[in-house]
Amino acid sequence: MESFDTLIIGAGFAGAVCARALAEGGKHVLLLESRNHIGGNAYDCPDSAGVLIHQYGPHIFHTNDKRVYDFLSRFTAWRDYQHTVAANVPDGKGGRQEFPVPFNLVSLETAFPPEKARQLEEKLLACYGPERKVTILDLRQNPDPEIAALADYVYSHVFVYYTQKQWGTTPENIDPNTTARVPVFLSRDCRYFQDTYQGLPKDGYTALFQKMLDHPGITLRLNTDASQVLDLSGDTIRYEGEPFRGTVIYTGALDALFGFALGALPYRTLEFQFETFSADQVQSHATVNYTMDMPYTRITEFKQLTGQVLPGITSTVKEFSRAYEGAPGQIPYYPIISPENNALYARYATLAGKFANLHLLGRLAEYRYYNMDAIAARALALCDKLLEDSHG
Repeated sequence: MESFDTLIIGAGFAGAVCARALAEGGKHVLLLESRNHIGGNAYDCPDSAGVLIHQYGPHIFHTNDKRVYDFLSRFTAWRDYQHTVAANVPDGKGGRQEFPVPFNLVSLETAFPPEKARQLEEKLLACYGPERKVTILDLRQNPDPEIAALADYVYSHVFVYYTQKQWGTTPENIDPNTTARVPVFLSRDCRYFQDTYQGLPKDGYTALFQKMLDHPGITLRLNTDASQVLDLSGDTIRYEGEPFRGTVIYTGALDALFGFALGALPYRTLEFQFETFSADQVQSHATVNYTMDMPYTRITEFKQLTGQVLPGITSTVKEFSRAYEGAPGQIPYYPIISPENNALYARYATLAGKFANLHLLGRLAEYRYYNMDAIAARALALCDKLLEDSHG
């Protein structure tokens, strides 16, 4: 048996942050990753044209958590980038128009004639106050017929079809926490996020992870699936056939850990279509959402995110949301939250709960949606407790 006391499954944000924090706390960590690279879904790399792309879709870091920002800043400098997104919709006259999303007061002025936009702005500010984020579903319940009509406009032009594409269902069947992420912002601030700290790692996410995992207390194994080395069929976790009583942190899909014994948990997956163009820039914004008519949800142009200087060439990615079927190469991205699915997850969590040394962490392991900063915060909090317990 190798001399490690902590086993971590998954080298994305959850696993990598835990590995570093625990190694600095004196633990000997073995970090297993099923893919051939570190970084999880935040992994980035140059494409064939030399453009730095995000292999699993765009990742923009943003947080109000100073501890998380300070921790990650030890491993990277940051490109100060403020993300803006445009919705591209038919203008009703045979052409197309773009306005900021989340839908805000600038969007209002784009979508409606000046006098109508002014009247609606006055009503919205009187009702809700400035700089407020109000969900589309909340606006639809407003008794004022003009606000309700505006809500219907936003609902149809920004929310409903995009949401149907994203989740393969109607908004009424989606967890309220998900719909709350699509607000109307009563402001002229066109940034997609208003967090204190925003940006992208200056040299990329992969470089950040490489530095984070560069510690003598961390041993990394790529191309290693947990199911090949872990056995949870008995009362004790076994690693490569031998009992392992150290700490185990699992960040993968919980149903897969138990061989889908209770059935598969539903997810949405993403299909990416990368394209390269002989141009400096092809979009008005780094990300353009197609909220009404196209089969894809959005297109992202990477150089606008990263600030990479590469004249005459640019690369984009179109995203298509699909039902996750567990096919080879498919990746589960988004848990589909519902009472039925939560109940199935709870049964798997009960199985995991039989092992006192097993800790579930992350979007897949906890069957919940988390942003990158929230995962890092949860990882640091878990490590605080584990180190306190081991030293206590």
